[in-house]
Amino acid sequence: MSDPDSRILRRAVVAVAFAALLGACSLLSKADDPISLYTVTPKSTFDAGLPTVRWQLIVEAPTAAAHINSGRIALQMTPTSSDYYAQSAWTDRAPLMVQTRTIESFENTRRIVGVGRDPVAVKANYILQTDLREFQAEYFHGGAPIAHVRMVARLVRMPDRQIVGAASFERCWRAKADKIPEVVKAFDESLGSVLKRLVAWTLTAVPPYVLQEGAPSPAPRGGDAGVDNSAGCPKPGQAIQTPVVQD
Repeated sequence: MSDPDSRILRRAVVAVAFAALLGACSLLSKADDPISLYTVTPKSTFDAGLPTVRWQLIVEAPTAAAHINSGRIALQMTPTSSDYYAQSAWTDRAPLMVQTRTIESFENTRRIVGVGRDPVAVKANYILQTDLREFQAEYFHGGAPIAHVRMVARLVRMPDRQIVGAASFERCWRAKADKIPEVVKAFDESLGSVLKRLVAWTLTAVPPYVLQEGAPSPAPRGGDAGVDNSAGCPKPGQAIQTPVVQD
């Protein structure tokens, strides 16, 4: 006859093993759940008056706070909270996705011969550094969510790494409905407006020719340098029921 304490111990071990098995099955189930992947598009239409520049540009990946520096699609129910949409994600981490679309937008202007992300492949005359300050859907303005995008940019001359221009670009776009595909479309509109102005500002902020090394940089030529070029974004807590439109 087996010891009662031994039988109790065996039952406890079996119970723990069964609980672990259930937990593993639950994790596997979650891992197998389908995730819908989304992306945004580059800007392809620009003003005809943009100058053609002979210098080359490196576009660095934007810096971003931890809740934005993710492949998940960020949302805010309140100004002081952060969350993500379930079972939906970007095709890449948000800063890397924005970096790619920024490079493609510069290429689409056909006004610059050298632009890329790799400083080895492109001998850069300038580096575009950005902070992705806002990249989330906001629910605290009333109505359908608003896709809020804000980027702070610095144009750095090489090789002396002198900042020759700085500006901020912001745009909000209200989704037509509280559904992921519509929210992604709103992100696409907001980012497209930001990229259009960011690209135009960069191409006009410095002369179109390559400055001699050591030559002083002239004052920024355009692009509202240093000005927060925002439009369409309500203040936190401000309820707006009308659509937020693009310029």
